[in-house]
Amino acid sequence: MKLRKKRSNPMGLGDITIVDDEKMRKAITAAALGNAMEWFDFGVYGFVAYVLGKVFFPSASPSVQMIASLATFSVPFLIRPLGGLFFGALGDRYGRQKVLAATIVIMSLSTFAIGLIPSYASIGIWAPILLLLAKMAQGFSVGGEYTGASIFVAEYAPDRKRGFLGSWLDFGSIAGFVVGAGVVVLISTVLGEDKFQAWGWRLPFFLALPLGMLGLYLRNSLEETPAFKQHVEKLEQGDKEGLTAGPKVSFKEVATQHWRGLITCVGIVVATNVTYYMLLTYMPSYLSHNLHYSENRGMLIIIAIMVGMLFVQPLFGRLSDKFGRKPFIVCGSIGLFCLAIPAFSLIVSGQVGLIFCGLLILAVLLNFFIGVMASTLPAMFPTHVRYSALASAFNISVLIAGLTPTAAAWLVETTGNLYMPAYYLMVVAVIGLATGLTMKETANKPLSGAAPTASDLDEAKELLVEHHDNIEQKIEDIDAQIAELQSKREELVHQHPRIN
Repeated sequence: MKLRKKRSNPMGLGDITIVDDEKMRKAITAAALGNAMEWFDFGVYGFVAYVLGKVFFPSASPSVQMIASLATFSVPFLIRPLGGLFFGALGDRYGRQKVLAATIVIMSLSTFAIGLIPSYASIGIWAPILLLLAKMAQGFSVGGEYTGASIFVAEYAPDRKRGFLGSWLDFGSIAGFVVGAGVVVLISTVLGEDKFQAWGWRLPFFLALPLGMLGLYLRNSLEETPAFKQHVEKLEQGDKEGLTAGPKVSFKEVATQHWRGLITCVGIVVATNVTYYMLLTYMPSYLSHNLHYSENRGMLIIIAIMVGMLFVQPLFGRLSDKFGRKPFIVCGSIGLFCLAIPAFSLIVSGQVGLIFCGLLILAVLLNFFIGVMASTLPAMFPTHVRYSALASAFNISVLIAGLTPTAAAWLVETTGNLYMPAYYLMVVAVIGLATGLTMKETANKPLSGAAPTASDLDEAKELLVEHHDNIEQKIEDIDAQIAELQSKREELVHQHPRIN
């Protein structure tokens, strides 16, 4: 006798999570602040790279100094996958909140430490070695930072607002970068170039410590996400060891059962972060070293562009809740492929207005990607493997993208062609387009493995109706498939003399 599968109870209002507004705001603020601190360091490092080259690699030529300082920026990306694997496993096993508290501590201390490192003139070869070690510690912590923060926001956000709320995470990235760059400009202007190169460049790195303490305070005050709580509760119902051991995550399961999500994640992250690092980390050096602009003028142009990006970012996130995530990935990729060369034609023109327009084009195209990335990536994986899978795929992708400043600088120096960064972006655009066309749409849908999430009771009732309508549509589709198969069966039966 065949055992029938036990029928589950129909979904009701009690199965839909209604998110508390105050908790949601705290979650977004804490996640965005940590991300802002990460990019504060990137902003500072990118805008003082020319100084770091002189401080830590004084015997090299100016071109080699620039490439060496950008290479120091890129090398920690080799460590990020290790940090992603480590913190990803912890995040799926013990929760998102605990891991995010740990990553912000490591990140703030390692950034602060860069400001303490003596120059090459003081301690010789140990200076660049210590710089590299501090950057590697950053890379290890950042390996779990962005993915954990994006998951934290996505698991708190209501289904219909996930794009808008997720966009504030990268709003924090841009804001952190703007503040970092602005601090560099302010300090260098007040102190003058000589004092800034002598000791003033250290001051922005010291700011990481108070920012990290504030971020730690906010993250320690947060509760675990509703989705992870639900997952642990379900686990504990069937596994008495769940309370003590935590959920167990198999990397083999991630690689074999969720490979489509991994590939999609890699494509989106490569397209997004190569554009990000090209515009925000490499361009200040490109403007000053290759186009011979003063450092401050190039910084001010980039800062103005990024302030504009801050206003566009939440708008794109909100629109993605209405029109979906796929259109933004596809349109951003097509735009990047078609407009990369025109944008760099404006940038190399030598006229400030045209340079601004060229950078603005790249910035708007970047907004197409970062406006939806934080809401798209967590939806690719179920709750029990979300942190591990996303951290692994994200940091492998960032490992590739992190080479962008070094690769672009090397290509320009080797070929003498100022358009090499544009060709680089065009190749990346093809990857983004292929990913956008093949990815699944995730807008306005519950996260995989989680219950629907609403902002209030009325929205919960609407989600419940949509859920039931979706079930009815699936039943109709299955009935249509059964009817089609039955028709094919009858045709085959009529062709067989003995079955008739």
